[in-house]
Amino acid sequence: MTDGTQYPPIDRLIPQRAPILMVDRLLEAQDDTARTCLTVRPDNFFIDEDGCLDEVGLIEHIAQSASALAGYKALAQEAPRPPVGYIGEVKRFRLVRRPQTGETLVTTVTLGAETGGVSLLTGETQAADQTVATTQMKIFIA
Repeated sequence: MTDGTQYPPIDRLIPQRAPILMVDRLLEAQDDTARTCLTVRPDNFFIDEDGCLDEVGLIEHIAQSASALAGYKALAQEAPRPPVGYIGEVKRFRLVRRPQTGETLVTTVTLGAETGGVSLLTGETQAADQTVATTQMKIFIA
C-alpha cells in the first residue's frame, strides 16, 4: 500500500489539528502526486446523523491530502513548519457514496498548474477499492 518510504507523522506535514484533522497518514508522495489515508471514526467532526461522512468532510479530506503533499515538499526544503492552505474553489465534485464509520479512505491528489499562488488540484477518494468521490479544486498554499 505504500512505496516503502518512511514519511513523517501527519502533524508535521499539515497545520490542521483535531477536531478538524482529516488525514491519518501520508502513504506516498512523488513529484506533484500523493496518496493519503483516513479511517472514518464515529467521533469525526463531519459525521452526520446516519453515521456517514458528509460531503464537506470529503472535500476537506481531499484538500488536507493536498496539504500533506505541500507539507512534505516544504519539509524536504527544510521549512520550519508546514504551509497553510485555503480552498479557493471546488469544481466538478462528484459524490458516488458517503463513506461509513469504520471505512478507510485512500485518496490520490495531483497538483496541476500554478498561477499567482493558486494551484489546480484533482482528487479521487476510494474506500475498499471503489471510488467514493472525485473533485477538482483551486487551492492557495501560503
